[in-house]
Amino acid sequence: MELKIFFTVFTVVFLAELGDKTQLATMLFAADKEVDKLTVFLAASLALIVTSALGVIAGTVLSEYINATHLAYIAGVGFMAIGAYTLYQA
Repeated sequence: MELKIFFTVFTVVFLAELGDKTQLATMLFAADKEVDKLTVFLAASLALIVTSALGVIAGTVLSEYINATHLAYIAGVGFMAIGAYTLYQA
């Protein structure tokens, strides 16, 4: 295992997930006094694992057809478009 890559991915994903709608939804489920907190934790963790696996699979497949640099540009443009749309809607 490449520890530098591991910690880079961990840090980027961790920071990206802080305060996003997924974390807020999980917090709302956990705030319900009648809900088992372990169930909320396990379900949210499994969901993040599955979506991360889909990201890895998609990145692997796309990298067979598209250069990694071009994928990074496409992702960057996508993030900027989402940000611009969010600002426009505000």
